[in-house]
Amino acid sequence: MPPLKAEELTPEEKAEREARKDCKVRICAAFHNHKPEGGDLSCSVLKTWRKEQLDKMLSKAKVSWPWGRVKCTADIHLKRDMLIKALSQPHLEATLDTHKVVCQVARTEGGPADITFEFTPKVTFDQGKAVKAVLGWGKIEAPALVKGAMWTVTTTDNAFNVLQSTIVEDINQFTGPRCDEVKSDWAGK
Repeated sequence: MPPLKAEELTPEEKAEREARKDCKVRICAAFHNHKPEGGDLSCSVLKTWRKEQLDKMLSKAKVSWPWGRVKCTADIHLKRDMLIKALSQPHLEATLDTHKVVCQVARTEGGPADITFEFTPKVTFDQGKAVKAVLGWGKIEAPALVKGAMWTVTTTDNAFNVLQSTIVEDINQFTGPRCDEVKSDWAGK
C-alpha cells in the first residue's frame, strides 16, 4: 500500500513519520551501504493506520475492519548482516526475531481497546527483491471481541498466507522508493 502523500497526512501522522525517520535512515543505510560496522539495529516505531487503510489491507483476507483507527508501537530488532545480505546476495531466506506490537484500537462502543500481538517474519529475497514473506503470527492478547477478529485474520494468514503480496510489496517499496526519500541522509555513510 503506497504511503499517504505528505499533504494528506494529519499533523499527528506527520509527527509520527518524522519520529520514524532516524530508524528508516539507519535501516536504509544497512540495506544499501553494505557496511558491517555498527552492530544490529533497534528502534521503537509508532504508526497509526486509518480505518480505510486497514479495510484495504484486510480485504485480501476477505474480512473488513469493524472499528476505527489503530495506533501501534513496535520495538524493531534487525540483524545488520541480514539487511546487508538481503540486497547483495543472489538468494536469502531470512527469519527475523519475534517482534511484539502494542496497539490501541479506536471503538465507538466500550472505548478504546488495547491489544498486543507477536509475529516472527520470514522473508525470501532473490536478486535484491523480496519475493516471499510470511508474518508468522503468534500470541494475541486483547478483549474477546477484538481478539476474535484478530484471530480470524491471523489464523487465515498463517494457513494461507493471504497477506504475503502486501508484505512483499511493502518491503520492496521500503528498500526502493522509501529509502530513496532519505537517500541524502544515508548514502555513503
